Amino acid sequence: MSGSYSTQNTDEGCEKVKHIESQTRLSSSTNSMESDENKVRGNWTGRFDFLLSCIGYAVGLGNIWRFPYLCYRNGGGAFLIPYLTFLILCGMPLVFLEMSYGQFANLSPITVWKMSPFFKGIGYGMVIISGMVCIYYNIILTWTLYYLFNSFRSVLPWGNCNNDWNDERCALRGEQNTSNATNINVSVLSNTTTTVYRHLESSTIATNVSTMIGNASAKVLKQTPSEQYWQKNVLQLTSGIEEMGELRLELSLCLLLAWVVVFMCLAKGVKSSGKVVYVTATFPYLVLIILVVRGVTLPGSANGIYHYLVPKWEKLGQFKRCYCDSNYQLWHKHFCWSGYFQHYRFYGS
Repeated sequence: MSGSYSTQNTDEGCEKVKHIESQTRLSSSTNSMESDENKVRGNWTGRFDFLLSCIGYAVGLGNIWRFPYLCYRNGGGAFLIPYLTFLILCGMPLVFLEMSYGQFANLSPITVWKMSPFFKGIGYGMVIISGMVCIYYNIILTWTLYYLFNSFRSVLPWGNCNNDWNDERCALRGEQNTSNATNINVSVLSNTTTTVYRHLESSTIATNVSTMIGNASAKVLKQTPSEQYWQKNVLQLTSGIEEMGELRLELSLCLLLAWVVVFMCLAKGVKSSGKVVYVTATFPYLVLIILVVRGVTLPGSANGIYHYLVPKWEKLGQFKRCYCDSNYQLWHKHFCWSGYFQHYRFYGS
């Protein structure tokens, strides 16, 4: 009995020692994580916060509305050759470099240049450019909110030509592209013709100019309702920069809402922004999937995909356009020069 009792006590003692050791290791790892946590600025809550932030930064509006246009203009699939070449040789190494020295120095884009004060202006340039990008991206977000709110109307304002801002040139798709528009700007054309007659001595030249003006006035290009809604209602374009126009209350409120959303995302620093990216980083992919499904279901989509992706090898010989566009798209997409990736690693442990 005594032998079995001693064996039982030994087993219980071993289990207690193992439990104490596991608790010690857990507490030590927790203490090490707490010691890595910056109490002032905070750190990423998890690895996925950092990963999704980088993905959401790399995939944005440029991938939806700019990259397809450049790919189509520069030879379809042939455009991917210089683009992937620049991506492998320039883009990815610079992103890795920016992340590496951001994590190594654990400093902001300005203070990191203490290693070489002569180049400190680069840090200030990064911050200024990032601020400019944030301002004009919020303007784009303002237009997006304005369209979003107007899309809840029973009749879309950009779907017809019965609005106050529409003029004679407004026409729905499918209607004749040009029309007889001799009554448009008749007074302007007649005044122009009269001025030409006064300043030109040769009657032959005056007649030719008058004929050209008449031919130009005979055909005026039509505009879709969506185009006129954008130019005449949303932007309210003026004749030039010297005419500033008036303050738009609707757009001002949308801009205020956009900045409020930005403030709410950054209210608690990286802790709150790290959670927002779970939505903002995955939403562009959802939009892309919706656009792809919608596009392939349209009539003639197979022909469009064929002309879009089949390489046009002769475009590779146009160095100034093809290679410059691919290079510009790379920098526009990754912003390796703006300090974003360095700042993301700045919040790492």
